Amino acid sequence: MADLSNARWRKSSRSGSNGGECVELATVPGTVAIRDSKDPQGPNLLLDRSSFRRFTAAIRAL
Repeated sequence: MADLSNARWRKSSRSGSNGGECVELATVPGTVAIRDSKDPQGPNLLLDRSSFRRFTAAIRAL
């Protein structure tokens, strides 16, 4: 499991217009972590970089 204790979380600049319902991303070596911005202490989805690229491509295709 990736160590996220010093991760720098960021969210999209477009996230302000949707009532706070957004996700945050952090990158650590070899991993992209995703979390719910409303629950920063909650669970994280951890993907390797190639899986993250496939994940975002699938979302764009919707």
